[in-house]
Amino acid sequence: MNAPQNRSAAGIAFVLAGMTAISVNDMLIKQLSGGYPLHQIVFTRSLIGILFSLVMVHFEGGFAILKTRQPGLHILRGVLVVLSNMTFFVALAALPLADATALFFVAPLFITLLSIPVLGEKVGPLRIGAVLVGFLGVILMQRPWASSEALGSSRVILLLPVIAALAYAGLQLMTRKLGATTKASALAVYIQAMFIVVSVGFYVVAGDGRFAARFDDPSLIFLLRAWVWPEEGDWLFFLGLGANSAIIGYCLSAAYRLADAATVAPYEYILLPLAVFWGWLLWAELPEPVVWAGMALIIGSGLFVFLREQQKARAIARAEVKRRY
Repeated sequence: MNAPQNRSAAGIAFVLAGMTAISVNDMLIKQLSGGYPLHQIVFTRSLIGILFSLVMVHFEGGFAILKTRQPGLHILRGVLVVLSNMTFFVALAALPLADATALFFVAPLFITLLSIPVLGEKVGPLRIGAVLVGFLGVILMQRPWASSEALGSSRVILLLPVIAALAYAGLQLMTRKLGATTKASALAVYIQAMFIVVSVGFYVVAGDGRFAARFDDPSLIFLLRAWVWPEEGDWLFFLGLGANSAIIGYCLSAAYRLADAATVAPYEYILLPLAVFWGWLLWAELPEPVVWAGMALIIGSGLFVFLREQQKARAIARAEVKRRY
């Protein structure tokens, strides 16, 4: 009984550390989005991050742990994490940090739903109802009654964090499956390597900025802008991104290896108040009332899912104790 509880506590601690690192990562990327292309930022942070991750590999068993019998699944997992990050980061260039983060938080709801067919976890009608309430919060933040001018960005941009959330949910469920045989540091290395490959591909195709001049949308310009040598004061931001990238990859991989997806996922909501804090501190951004309402629905549904999971776990534990006597 103690071992599963300890593993769950460790998983929760790792996800809290990972969310804190993600909040700093998102803040730094939004800070750099006005002067650098996304693929340059991703390449630099991943190049630094993979060095940190390889150090972790050394302490978790050496380079032998990088060998895998499931390269296809690791590649698919890498594609999902790249899709999740790139779509979310592109949205950051046009949306307030708190708004983009709030929309992204449909991810734990996707995780809860996808854990049924992918992991075989049982989710009852009450938790399904809570998930539907959470999706209502996402719809509320999409403000379907408002025009694009009133929203301040196109509806495609508003959907990007939701697409990122779906890819992220698939990523974490695959982490749960692959984590049974792969160390967290190795999973982090695979992710960083995939980021490097994709960002180099972007550089080859669009690194000279020839496509960026065709667009006025800040998100597309952020994606396609030409590479430039970082200014002296910005190197600290890039170094911070690299260190954070390694921390995020390791902590989230460890969290979903150690604990059930339904147990860990609700703790990711710590990212919401952190995003509001950074947005207020650095850009004087505060969510509109409708966004606050959407946040409340998502957080409420997530907490209900978590509490229901804990209640179910206690009931199962009591039943197991009774069967012993």
